[in-house]
Amino acid sequence: MKDKKLKILTNVLGPSYRSNDEFLFHCPYCNHHKKKMSINIDKGYFKCWACDTRGKNLYRIIRKYGTHNDKSQWRDITGTVDYEKLEDLFAEKVEEKQILDMPEGFVSLANKDIPPTGFAARNYLRKRGITKQDIVWWKMGYCSKGEYQNRIVIPSFDDEGDLNYFVSRSYDRKAYPKYKNAPASKNIIFNDLFVDWSSDIILVEGVFDAVVAGRNSVPLLGSTLNQNSSLLQKIVKEDACVYIALDPDARKKELEIIKTLLDFDIEVWKVNIGENEDVGSMTKDNFQKCLNKATLITSDNYLLLTLAMSV
Repeated sequence: MKDKKLKILTNVLGPSYRSNDEFLFHCPYCNHHKKKMSINIDKGYFKCWACDTRGKNLYRIIRKYGTHNDKSQWRDITGTVDYEKLEDLFAEKVEEKQILDMPEGFVSLANKDIPPTGFAARNYLRKRGITKQDIVWWKMGYCSKGEYQNRIVIPSFDDEGDLNYFVSRSYDRKAYPKYKNAPASKNIIFNDLFVDWSSDIILVEGVFDAVVAGRNSVPLLGSTLNQNSSLLQKIVKEDACVYIALDPDARKKELEIIKTLLDFDIEVWKVNIGENEDVGSMTKDNFQKCLNKATLITSDNYLLLTLAMSV
């Protein structure tokens, strides 16, 4: 099988030379003039020493740069999922584009000068450890009047820059309920405009979790991810590597999401946040430490994970 895999990789990437247990190819991601793409066929690992593109699923390379015949041969050898057939399942499930308006009284907190009505909102964010850079990146604001008065508002923009959702969180005890989101479908990709799909994606439950997790994190706006999800479709289309970091009380749903991603042959890593209530309650440094210790989940060890999380 190894020789057959090497032949397909050679068809896709060109000739290579061997270095111990690895083969060195030209990197198709950065097109470095030297052979900087190191591939361990036995383990399925690859890494470019020039652009740092890496992964643990060689089919990601075959699928992205190979011909139909290359992909077909690889699937015959390894039993890898046929992405083309899976993407056909999504064809008739694309929803109509959703465009919203900002809520009444919205005031951006990203501005240098804010009116006195915004001091309480800014102080609330400061107490949560949210920096000015976070406020600017996530386009945070608050409402000075209207239905969302005395609430932090975090908008979401689709890949064309249109507002497709927003979440709000009260910073005044008089504002009830605590969370009050846009009266619109949650089947969107939160802040798709700013997601780098060529890099690793971190899936979390809520927006404040995403602020802690980092700029390439995407909130699920809940704890589910099903086949009708626009987010799942985008992950499969982009063949993104996913790190999943849900709250400890959502273990069952987390397992379901991991299983769904594995069914679509997505590279999945589980982030264990320990005894923390949720990602949003952690410091950024602590979360990064957990992220660095994430566990790769495969079809082989998924059952063991299921048993361990059921104890």
